[in-house]
Formats: sequence, structure tokens, C-alpha cells
Amino acid sequence: MTGTAPAAGRDHGLVDLAIIGGGINGAGIARDAAGRGLTVLLCEKDDFAEGTSSRSGKLIHGGLRYLEYYEFRLVREALIEREVLLASAPHIIWPMRFVLPHSPEQRPAWLVRTGLFLYDHLGGRKRLAGSRSLDLSRAPEGVPLLAEFRRAFEYSDCWVDDARLVILNLIDAADKGAVILPRTRAASARREGDVWRLEMLRADGTSEVVRSRALVNAAGPWVQDVVQGVAGLNAGHNVRLVKGSHLVVPKFWDGPHAYLLQNDDRRVIFVNPYEDDLALIGTTDIPYEGRAEEVAIDEAETAYLLQVLKRYFRNAPQRADIVHAFSGVRPLYDDNAENPSAVTRDYVFEVDGTAGVAPVLSIFGGKITTYRRLAEHALQRLEPWFPKMSPAWTSGATLPGGDMAEFDDFAAGLAGAYPGLPRELVQHHARLYGTRARALLGSARNCADLGRHFGGHLYASEVDFLRQTEWATTSADVLDRRTKHGLHLSAVQRAAVECYLAAK
Repeated sequence: MTGTAPAAGRDHGLVDLAIIGGGINGAGIARDAAGRGLTVLLCEKDDFAEGTSSRSGKLIHGGLRYLEYYEFRLVREALIEREVLLASAPHIIWPMRFVLPHSPEQRPAWLVRTGLFLYDHLGGRKRLAGSRSLDLSRAPEGVPLLAEFRRAFEYSDCWVDDARLVILNLIDAADKGAVILPRTRAASARREGDVWRLEMLRADGTSEVVRSRALVNAAGPWVQDVVQGVAGLNAGHNVRLVKGSHLVVPKFWDGPHAYLLQNDDRRVIFVNPYEDDLALIGTTDIPYEGRAEEVAIDEAETAYLLQVLKRYFRNAPQRADIVHAFSGVRPLYDDNAENPSAVTRDYVFEVDGTAGVAPVLSIFGGKITTYRRLAEHALQRLEPWFPKMSPAWTSGATLPGGDMAEFDDFAAGLAGAYPGLPRELVQHHARLYGTRARALLGSARNCADLGRHFGGHLYASEVDFLRQTEWATTSADVLDRRTKHGLHLSAVQRAAVECYLAAK
């Protein structure tokens, strides 16, 4: 299309809020704003959660290690949110116990105990079990560890399917009237009177236009690109890009618990159960200066993570055991900390606009655990331009599929409703879709009713459901973000999914 004007597309008219960025912050703001009665349009240049929001450590947590940096307010807010989010989406968020083997050369026992005491009490914990000490010579959690580790501490946090959290927020936003546009890049934004005129380019080369009373820049690693390149403004804050990489290996211990390992550089590494028979190991913290789209794990990071495992486990995974690896770029607010691990995970807003001048709100930093509070705070900052906006509402609301009392009871009931389907298959649908699984499974009596079988637990009915209700168009959308089927399929099976989608 070089040298050719983009073909004219849809004019979306005037909305209250146009949001650039389809990661967790943009999705959370879109949902909150639509539920307050604002008209909303959100555009994302790639697939939703394709960047940082699908490449996290997949935890809803307070950030135990942030206590060392005196981030007490951030930890408290995150711990409170941990309980709120657990109640909102029990199908994709669930409690997990973390075993922290004591390594006295890193942190003395009294310091760890003090940190865990604060962690237990800062956030008004109600649903999760408190911390305790373990004798590793007797506790089963000590079996895979080296004999030199005789003592451990155990505490609670929560697991989350990060990419699905983004999608559920977008589904809820769309159900409340928001216009959601994947693979639609913000090309230029200019003020025209008291509104913004945002021009967007779709992947097929057509342009779309919307006029908006306010603009939200939730572009994550690209936040400064949007401020300067799209909106033509000067950014008052800077974003600091930090790379975090993870390994996926076969699970090498028994039990549903995770491990938190202290390294000799005082960083901590999570070793979490993943997809039933796998383990997720990470993360690194490395300054990153390349293009966010090109981030990838390097040899030094792989060696670093494997070395930490070797220090703690009897039969630590080797390089040949790695089945997958991924990296993400965290767009942290630049607080000038020298150590990347010490850079604040808090968020900062930059608002350009005054009375009578259409505002743009840009988000620097943040973490997945506090995305809902970030959305509330963002709308508080925009309230002067929307004085009739309805009050905050998300703290007591469930996300799509999360309207259940207890997940285990729901999953058992779903299995009972579909006796002709394998229990593991029904459990998979319950976990990913919650109560929406009934719409996916419909009247199926056996696996043949689910259509073509691509491998593992993936059938055509699920691919169709994702395409029709969750904006999935490519095999990566289906296999890597909406689900994790890709970890269990061969290259030939993945290609079959791509061909199936292309034929639709």
C-alpha cells in the first residue's frame, strides 16, 4: 500500500472514550467505562493480549519481594485485589500454595517470617490460607529438593490465565456496548475542537475513523510511541522496558504446589505447575532496548534459569527438557532505579487536557494484579470530563463465565450434564469458559458431536466458538492465547487448525 491512500472504511461517529491498546489495562478500562454508561471504542494493532499481557508469570499476587523495597501501599492494594479477582473469575483464577525453601545466605529466617506475616495481614486476607513453616525432612514438599534444604515457608497466592483475563474483560465490555477492534492500528490522533479525531488502519489496509471526547493510551511498551508518534505530544514521563523470560518443561515434582526459589543475586524465581503435566519457570529481569515485537529469550537467560533449578532440585530439568520458552516486555514506569528488579511495579497516569480541551490519558507501568483498580483510577482522573458518569461497579461483579459459587462444584455439575464426554475434556472447558462452557458444548452427547478432532482436547466446536465469540482468526490466537492447546499439539496438528480457520 506504499504511496497509496488507504481505502475508506467505517466512520464510527462520536464516542465518549477511545482506547488504544488491547492488553489488560485497555481491556479493563473498556469494561469499566462501558459499565458506567460511557460509549467506548477500543483498538488494538495486533491480537488481544499478544504482547505483555499473555507473557506474564500468570500470577495474581501481592508481590512478596516488593516488601523489601518498601512498596507497602502497592503490596496492600495488590493483596486486596487478589481476593476481588478470585471471586470474579474462579474458573481462570485459583489459589496456589508456594513453597519457599530457606536459603540463609540470601535472607535470614526472621526476615522471611516478618515478610510473610505482613503478607498475611496487609490485605485483609479472607479466602486464602495463611503462611506456615515446613520441615522439609518430613514434608512431601521436600522430596524433590536437595537434602541441604531442611526448612521452608509456605504461603498462598493465585494463578491466573492471563490472556483469558484480557478476553473476558473485552467480552464484558462488548456485551455492554463497547466497539472492540482487533488488528486495527492507531495511525494518527489530532484534536478537532473539543474532541479527538482518531484514524485507525486495519490489517487489510482500510482506514477507520472515530471522534472521541477523551483518548486513553493503554499501549503498554508502545505508550511513548502513541504519545509522540500518534498524538504528536511530548511525554512527561518515560517507560522503562524490562524483559522477563520463562521456560516450560515437563513437571518434575508431585503435588499441586509451586516453589519460590531465592537466587544468590537476591532475585526470586517461580516454579509453577502449568497445564497439568508441565512446569512454568521464571522470570528474568533484564533491561531491554530493542523493539518490543522482537523480544525473545536469549542463551544467558536460559542458562540462568536452569542454574537456579540445579541449585535446589535433585533432578533439575536440563536444556533438552525445555518444550517451550517465551519472553515479554514489561513497560514499567521509569523511577530511575539502578536495579531492574527494584523498578516500581506501580503505575503512573499522565493526563494532557484541561477544561474544554479533549484529554488524553496515558498509562505508564502497572501489573496484571491491579489492572481493575488501575481502571477505576483512570476513570477517576477522567471524571472532570464526564461528570454524569455512573459510579464504580466492578469490585463486586463477576467476569463472563465466573457466575458460580465454587468452581469444583460447578465442574462436577458440568461433567454430570455431559456424561458421554471424557471428564478431562469437560474439565478443560469448565476451566477456560466457566458457565459459558454450556454454550460451547451445547447438546453434545459424545466426542463425535464436537466436530473434527485436531488433537489433545481440541475439537472444531471449540475453534468455532473462539472464532465466533472471542475474535480469534489465526491458529496462534486459538492455540497460544485463547487456549494453551498449542503446547500439546504437533506442528502438523497446528497447521491443520490454521487451514481450518483459513477456510472459514
